[in-house]
Amino acid sequence: MKSLKWPKHSILAIAIIATWIKTVIVYYTSFDMEIENAMQNFILIINPLSFLLFIYGLSLFFKSTKARNRFVITMSIILSFVLYVNVGFYRFYNDFITLPVLFQTSNFGDLGTSVGAIINWLDILYFVDIIILIIAVKMMPKLQGQLSIRKEFRRAYFVLAMAMLFLNLGLAETERPQLLTRAFDRELLIKNIGTYNYHLYDIYVQSKSSAQRALADGSELVEVDNYVQANQAATNEEMFGKYNGRNLIVVSLESLQSFVINNEMNGEVVTPFLNSLTNDQDTYYLNDFYHQTGLGKTSDSEFIVENSLFGLGRGAVFFTHGGNTYNSMAEKLGENGYFTNVMHSNNASFWNRDMIYKSLNIDKFYDINSYEVTDENSVNWGLKDIPFFEQSAELMTQMEQPFYSRMITLTNHFPFTLDEEDIMIPEYNSNSGTLNRYFQTVRYLDESIKIFFEELKEKGLYDNSIIVMYGDHYGISENHNKAMAMYLNKEEITAYDSALLQSVPLFIHVPGSGDGQVIDKTAGQIDLRPTILHLLGIDTSNDMQLGEDIFSEEHENFVIFRDGRFVTDELVYAGEVCYDRATGVEIGIEVCQPFIDRASTELQYSDEIINGDLLRFYDAKTGNLKQGVLE
Repeated sequence: MKSLKWPKHSILAIAIIATWIKTVIVYYTSFDMEIENAMQNFILIINPLSFLLFIYGLSLFFKSTKARNRFVITMSIILSFVLYVNVGFYRFYNDFITLPVLFQTSNFGDLGTSVGAIINWLDILYFVDIIILIIAVKMMPKLQGQLSIRKEFRRAYFVLAMAMLFLNLGLAETERPQLLTRAFDRELLIKNIGTYNYHLYDIYVQSKSSAQRALADGSELVEVDNYVQANQAATNEEMFGKYNGRNLIVVSLESLQSFVINNEMNGEVVTPFLNSLTNDQDTYYLNDFYHQTGLGKTSDSEFIVENSLFGLGRGAVFFTHGGNTYNSMAEKLGENGYFTNVMHSNNASFWNRDMIYKSLNIDKFYDINSYEVTDENSVNWGLKDIPFFEQSAELMTQMEQPFYSRMITLTNHFPFTLDEEDIMIPEYNSNSGTLNRYFQTVRYLDESIKIFFEELKEKGLYDNSIIVMYGDHYGISENHNKAMAMYLNKEEITAYDSALLQSVPLFIHVPGSGDGQVIDKTAGQIDLRPTILHLLGIDTSNDMQLGEDIFSEEHENFVIFRDGRFVTDELVYAGEVCYDRATGVEIGIEVCQPFIDRASTELQYSDEIINGDLLRFYDAKTGNLKQGVLE
């Protein structure tokens, strides 16, 4: 029986077609990207082609058929890995991976159950094109050996690849003008230029940002400083220094979103203690407060609160710029006599905290070695919140006062599992195990806060403290929209709904003050630094910060998200659509355009400060560039 006669470029064609089809299928089945019209569908379908034609086409420069086939299979494996890493990352973060995140390998060992929860045996299908290629190669014994490729064929082939690229970019630019200026909007880039081209673009942007620091001379700060000064909200004289001298305890509430506050789940109260604080005589409660984190999640929220700057759109500042010069809240408090510290029962090196805390001028990091952690008192990512708060309160009794302690909770973290003895309410009954368990871990977090307050009272620390508590980032991603729609009794979760679901609670609890009230202002994490420092009587008028004092009468109800979305008291901008906030009805984009422009400007200025390490040129005491910078 004669061997099957294949056309000489069959392996190349099979590789391109198989990877192309697989990538498009993954787009539609593994990523939840909004497609609004037929043109966007067409762009999504063709966008992998230019890259695949080019990368697999490099095999045409090999003279040996064996070497050519080996190269094609190797590239197929690499591309399958790249695609699958994006799928896994998207399942966890509802986002696409970037180069800086890919190199955060020191975190991988701590992911534990979180990684296990996002992988299943059907994922082998993401590598099916490799199997097809290997089988095809085995069926082609006749083409082993030398096979000359004519230059004319190669030239025509790469002209086709370039034509596909320009067609793709041309259509994408028509559909979304200035597309490549929106490096922070990864979904938009993936939809228009494709996963593989996006990663090439990501490498370019990373290289550009790395060069910014070397080329920076401080002159860039002049424009930023002018913007900051022009948009600074006046201090509320009545509130400035009102709680001067108190200890400051800032608690990061892991993954806590506002939709559980003052709400029930199948008749079960989810946050009874936090609910009581929303109308407490000693608590300021913000009912329209938002997280503004990106890929850095908890570490981003830390960075934002400390510096009143945005995190980066492409990775975690804690990793990429841990050695920068900053003017943190901890540094300001330290200059005013506070003992500053962070309390977090995890490895010191996790998220590069041991390094960046030095840059933030934090006096001490109470890491896992400061706590007694056993198999019985830990779950998921580490020490359970109740023993964490109990042990932390004991550590506080040994601190010199006044102190500033920033505390990071852990238990209410994906995949939201608890030991049986810690379960206080039953699971929810949606199609999402993640959402079902979330209510249970939130209930446990709420109980831990109640116990913490009791511990502070018992140890005599409560009355002379301010306790600030805020949700650090979302807990339920858009991957669980169907289950969220069921819980919220909606037909579906729209881009408008998703933006508003980024609301997280903020409590500023001042024991014995009697000043408590619900504050109906729209604010974000970036506003916390000036707000807290002003309450303690510390001036920030010379600081390079983008947030505003929430208590200022000039505070603007405008919150920018890291991906370019925003919320005001009247508008919501999400999914490139402008909505009337009160009704959720789509309105003309021109209404949102001034805010869109401002959001882009502030994100750009924040990125420039971080990427250029510009604060090394800035004197925060005088509010001027350091002497000699512009000479």
